[in-house]
Amino acid sequence: MKATIATTSLAGCFGCHMSILDIDERLLDLLDIVEFDKSPITDIKKFTRQIDIGLIEGGCCNSENIIVLKDFRKHCKILIAVGECAIMGGVPSMRNGIELDECINEAYISGPTVKLNTEKIIPNDPELPALLPRVYSCNEIVKIDYFLPGCPPRPDLIWEAITSLLEGRQIDPSYESLKFD
Repeated sequence: MKATIATTSLAGCFGCHMSILDIDERLLDLLDIVEFDKSPITDIKKFTRQIDIGLIEGGCCNSENIIVLKDFRKHCKILIAVGECAIMGGVPSMRNGIELDECINEAYISGPTVKLNTEKIIPNDPELPALLPRVYSCNEIVKIDYFLPGCPPRPDLIWEAITSLLEGRQIDPSYESLKFD
């Protein structure tokens, strides 16, 4: 039976998923030994079973992010925070020093680029997830088992982490996969 992997993107740019795809031809090797379950890679929207490894990119900026992250923690034996947004909030957390009302006002009402919103409407559809007062890193919400740093992490680091875990080893990234010089 193949191991299972699930991935998701929360408040981030999807760059970490691009790094997963940048594993290139090794993805074919990976597909020989794993099945992707809930993931944008497969377009499977709901978990179909318990998952061996979950990869989370992005932090939590709204109520839906929290629900998705908690669902991943519940369904994944091992949960990995991938990239700076998942680990520390990343670029989205730049709003953390500003009151939420001020951010919303700047984005929709008084910002220098707001020209077409002449009626000064702030989106408020009940289908939209509620914004949180600040952006949270994943480990502030659930237990995270491993952290893969980078913006985005290098494909080699992701490959090394996944294959180590699948082989029953701890993640012990090499200096070459972490250095940025």
